[in-house]
Amino acid sequence: MFDRVTITYRGATYEIGRGLGFYGVWTAGGARSQPLDRWPETPEGWTAAWSRFVSIEAPGTIVPVGRNTPPVPPVALREGEEPGPFGESTAPARETDEIVVTPAGAVPYTPYGQYTPRTAPVLGGKAARVVASSLLGAGVILGIAGLFPAYIGTASLVQQPDQVSAHAIYLAVWTVSAVLILLGGARLRIGALLGLGLSAVTFGLFIADAGTALSLPGSPGAGPGLVLSLIGWLACATGSVAAFLARPARVAAPAARPATLAWPRGAAIGPAVMVVLSGLGAAAAFAPPWDSFTLRTAAGQVETLTAGNAFSNPGLVIAGDVAVMIALAAVVIAAALWRPVRHGAVLVAGATAAMAAQAISALVQVGQTPVPAQFGISSAQASQLGLTISAGLTPAFWIYVGFLVALIASCVWMLVTPHAVRVAPGQGYGPPPEGRADDRADDSVDDRADAGSDDRAGDSAAGQEPAGGTATAAATATAGARDGDGNGQVG
Repeated sequence: MFDRVTITYRGATYEIGRGLGFYGVWTAGGARSQPLDRWPETPEGWTAAWSRFVSIEAPGTIVPVGRNTPPVPPVALREGEEPGPFGESTAPARETDEIVVTPAGAVPYTPYGQYTPRTAPVLGGKAARVVASSLLGAGVILGIAGLFPAYIGTASLVQQPDQVSAHAIYLAVWTVSAVLILLGGARLRIGALLGLGLSAVTFGLFIADAGTALSLPGSPGAGPGLVLSLIGWLACATGSVAAFLARPARVAAPAARPATLAWPRGAAIGPAVMVVLSGLGAAAAFAPPWDSFTLRTAAGQVETLTAGNAFSNPGLVIAGDVAVMIALAAVVIAAALWRPVRHGAVLVAGATAAMAAQAISALVQVGQTPVPAQFGISSAQASQLGLTISAGLTPAFWIYVGFLVALIASCVWMLVTPHAVRVAPGQGYGPPPEGRADDRADDSVDDRADAGSDDRAGDSAAGQEPAGGTATAAATATAGARDGDGNGQVG
């Protein structure tokens, strides 16, 4: 069975090659009748075989063997590299603007298991980080500049504590996103997802602001502050997308797969269900009125008004509020299916920051003294009636807060959910854990890849290997609470 053996690399003591339907490691110069260990003839099998070979062979002694193996100097085979069976090094490349990516579909390999990736000209490496973080930085600067000029009408954001508090949260999160992207490595994807989640939800909030500016009767329209803020949002959203699409310059390992969407399994089911339910609940609770005002006259007359219903505003404002709800629902569903799970939690965190800013804005507004002009009553009329106005929050707001707390809790749950790594026998870590194969998914190996690979993440390939073999798997306003209405939720 083992008489047809092709050796591709040899060291001082051991050699590695291919037998009939398997990869194996033999003692150099010894009998080929039985390998020291063998692996299935798959890309994953080659990865496992090479890892075992370089772990037991003396460093610096490995050289390619055979007429079909191009000469590769020993110094080219550094620790951590994984050459193909014919001498191709699959070590991470230096940062350039071209990377090697895995084609869609089945992993291509020759009869010898040679991995054959293809190249694609994309923005990668340091250039991608600098461009994306620069866009985010420019957006933050524009957003800060937009706090001071007139925003809607003649009032600036800094003159409205409820609105400036929300915008300050947006800018802080985008700043964190820019820093993470600039640091690179695994932080690149984390920063990109954080910025994406925030940008998706704030899109509708800024649309509602623009709709308010264009719809208020007698309003001078959008002020310079709103224009600067809109351009700043566009820059931040573009930077987040650029960082998300960027890949570090490297050669993909055969078993490595990019982040993807998949049904949750095992321990990931609980947080996935919770994040979807809490997110959809928060989206639904965003629509009813949040603000409650009680008007009392000196004669004892009392009237209670609510404001902030998402569907009682002008058309463009309604469109913005609906866009917020749709974006939040889409984000939580995508996060529940995201692999690795921890990255889904980061995506939710960005969207949750925007929704939490709305709740904080409403609480800040409650602490402000309402003015009679909000209700079409002049100061003289209010004084004549002995009018007093008190502000509060409706039950719908507290329901929203409850869903928001659940959303934050589910996000934390996703971050701390254990991610079991399937370890094959023969690698010094014992047998794989008990249970179904599809419950032993490795959600992310890039949590350990700060030094160069932000997207070596995915579910580990769970499969049955031949007896005696080993396998590895890598994965890698109206007086309301709506945005721009002058009360409550703000953009």
